[in-house]
Amino acid sequence: METINVGFLSLLPPIIAIVLALCTKEVISSLLIGILSGGLIYALNTGGGIIEMGSIAFGVTAETVGSPGKFNIILFLGLLGALVYVVTQAGGSRAYGNWASTKLKSKRSAQLATSLLGMLIFIDDYFNCLTVGTVMKPVTDKYNVSRAKLAYIIDATAAPICIIAPISSWAAAVGSTLYETGSFSNELQAFFATIPYNLYAILSIIMVLVVSSTNLDFGPMAKEEYKAKTTGDLGSVDDNPDMEQAVSSKGTVWDLIIPIGSLIIFSILSMLWNGGYWAGEGLTLGEAFGNCDASAALVLGGFWALVVTFLLFIPRKLVSFKDFMGGIGEGVKSMVPAYIILTLAWTIGALCQDYLGTGVYVGNLVQSSQLPMGAIPAIVFLVSAGLSFSIGTAWGTFGIFIPIVVFICEATAPELMTVTLSATLAGSVFGDHCSPISDTTILSSTGAGCDHLNHVGTQMPYALLVAACCFVGYLIAGFSYGNIFLTLGGGILLLVAAIFILHRRSVRKLEQKA
Repeated sequence: METINVGFLSLLPPIIAIVLALCTKEVISSLLIGILSGGLIYALNTGGGIIEMGSIAFGVTAETVGSPGKFNIILFLGLLGALVYVVTQAGGSRAYGNWASTKLKSKRSAQLATSLLGMLIFIDDYFNCLTVGTVMKPVTDKYNVSRAKLAYIIDATAAPICIIAPISSWAAAVGSTLYETGSFSNELQAFFATIPYNLYAILSIIMVLVVSSTNLDFGPMAKEEYKAKTTGDLGSVDDNPDMEQAVSSKGTVWDLIIPIGSLIIFSILSMLWNGGYWAGEGLTLGEAFGNCDASAALVLGGFWALVVTFLLFIPRKLVSFKDFMGGIGEGVKSMVPAYIILTLAWTIGALCQDYLGTGVYVGNLVQSSQLPMGAIPAIVFLVSAGLSFSIGTAWGTFGIFIPIVVFICEATAPELMTVTLSATLAGSVFGDHCSPISDTTILSSTGAGCDHLNHVGTQMPYALLVAACCFVGYLIAGFSYGNIFLTLGGGILLLVAAIFILHRRSVRKLEQKA
């Protein structure tokens, strides 16, 4: 199948899926309907009919999930689910929670510790989403941090950190995409040039630190936090009473630290190995991370971490051989909802991007519009955000949009090239961050044990607030020709002021209802 030009119709599948998901609170059927609508649009515009709709839609599913990168993510999810289950079964998570509660004395410290851990795991966003939730759930649960708040902290310290971390899978993708435009002398220079102007990443991190250290929540998140505080209902969707009864009482903190540490170490070593660091080609660490296949490395890391866990638990009889192997099966089963949602999200993204030409359509709209020169970064931020939100992928968005942005800036405002490219990356991350069909959004809710649509609804006001401040910041950048002090300073001041104002309004509303 080839890409076709269907104009505005290319936006309909994601719009249908997102609107239905938000209205019905049921994401799987909404995604299915969105996919089938995309298949119907493609079939009708290529001489087919309704009969071909299903074969086109699910043909894309098979092609997408069958790709090595996507299938590796499915394998990694299964291995991580298995690892989490057997560690919990052996009592490692409970022991860690009991230990951490003696070190972290308040809700604020638990939230800050979660935020800092999210910032430390910057190698890959998928790895970040699932690992941070696994490690910190016992601690945040103890202090009645709602699962929605935990999911937000995880999500907001995944992609935003990865896209400004020099050694990460994102750095490799961003650097290579920017370098291919011919506007930079090398990939590293291209990546570093965009960091100061990547307002969404920087302001998201500030936002997380502020709400974690001050509890200045607002909107639906404030309601979730109030409910968790007053009733103890955290909004968990991964409670398993049978599992609680089966947890060993002999587990120690090391029974969590060693398996998770093994996962981290083996994943990093695998990235360096398949990135060619030991292949005798003289690659630096950064170059090896840039060349690596992150998804394949995560599978290897998960497998060897499970081997280490087996050798750690079975000889000490924390769990029996039968229970360990059964735990692997139960852990994989716990990831089935994430498998289904991810598969459908990947399908609708591929259908829009590769077959209906959504990215090309949006790019042509921007290219043909008459924009004031100073407004270009802000407008590009909005357009890339809309595209990323629609197709659920930041990588696909900046891969499509960056060449178009280079063309626009070379023709109209070459002095704003770096700022506008940074706005493209920032908008891509914003759209990916709050899209219900984004893989990182799905994995964040999975890692936190939070209802997916509840995660989307509670973090949306936070993401929109940061995006609004970014939009103002890019207007300042456009009309000040990229003055970094005015750009960053204006965005940060606006964000902090808005957080305090919105928090006070939410407190008044909750007090009136109480």
